[in-house]
Amino acid sequence: MMEKQDNALPVVFSGEGRDYFGIWVVNLLLTVLTLGIYSAWAKVRRMHFFYRHTSLAGSAFDYHGEPLSILKGRTLAFLMFMAYQISAEAQPMVAAIVLLVLMAVMPWLLHRSLCFRMHNSSYRGLRFVFRGSVRQAYVVFLGLPLLILLSLGLAFPLWVHALKVYQYGSSAFGRSGFHCALSRAEIYRIYLVAGMVAIGVTVAITLLLGLGVAETLSVEEGAETRALAMVGGVALLAGSAMMLCVAPFVAAGVQNAVWNGLSLGPHRFRSAVSGRRLVFITLTNLLGVILTLGLYRPFAELRLMKYRLQSISMLPDGDLDDFVALIEADVAAIGEESAEMFDVDVGL
Repeated sequence: MMEKQDNALPVVFSGEGRDYFGIWVVNLLLTVLTLGIYSAWAKVRRMHFFYRHTSLAGSAFDYHGEPLSILKGRTLAFLMFMAYQISAEAQPMVAAIVLLVLMAVMPWLLHRSLCFRMHNSSYRGLRFVFRGSVRQAYVVFLGLPLLILLSLGLAFPLWVHALKVYQYGSSAFGRSGFHCALSRAEIYRIYLVAGMVAIGVTVAITLLLGLGVAETLSVEEGAETRALAMVGGVALLAGSAMMLCVAPFVAAGVQNAVWNGLSLGPHRFRSAVSGRRLVFITLTNLLGVILTLGLYRPFAELRLMKYRLQSISMLPDGDLDDFVALIEADVAAIGEESAEMFDVDVGL
């Protein structure tokens, strides 16, 4: 039996573009002036803005991450990248060894990054927790990406499914865990439809271009170069337009599938993102960024985030205040779960 519409608790985002624009400009200038060092503080300011302007049932979320922890993670990631770049220029064999070491370490770092993000997120004063194991991280961030390569991309939806289940299904609010009943078949369906549309558009473009080139060559002699340039230009524009239209439909489908299968205790969630609306926002955002030479970017980011957040709502089974109070009492009695060594954020 479906819940009544008025029983839903929608996520509300109250951030204003002009406020975020000021934060964005200062973050950008200080990051450039400090050669990237300020980017960690910039991220904290950005997270504070989005978290504290996002609310559910009248209460806002909060972010508690420390800039030095983020800087530590980014410095580590930068040093690993530079080690690979230098070794690649010096000796290919050494570069291969460094790459293997990076592949072995990265899942562990990404696991710690997820722990860091969850522990430093809170709602009504209660922290979130990430309970995913390091072993699962190696499957999701190393094993399945290798399978994608071996399957020539056919395993990509399988990886998306595993990643979302790992991220959402391994999270908890206080001591109450989330359950992610995401359907693997639904994820494959989303990507299958997107793939069929992409192939159909590609075939249509190829046929039309082929006819255009053939007609050009039949009318004008020595027009091969101009015809090839025309083919390349039109194909590039068509491919870009296709990605801009198909990608939002995929993003909408995945978000809806994940949140519609997510629950926290007896409470469920619902997401109603429209693919068409997401395409419109994406295209108009791009146009705004181009026409303003990039100055519209913070407004575009906020506009997209606001729509996706406010498409989510909670379907409570009972009183949410009582549920939170029980979790708060449980955490207070047993003690808040420690962050242990989760003090590294590599920017997942």
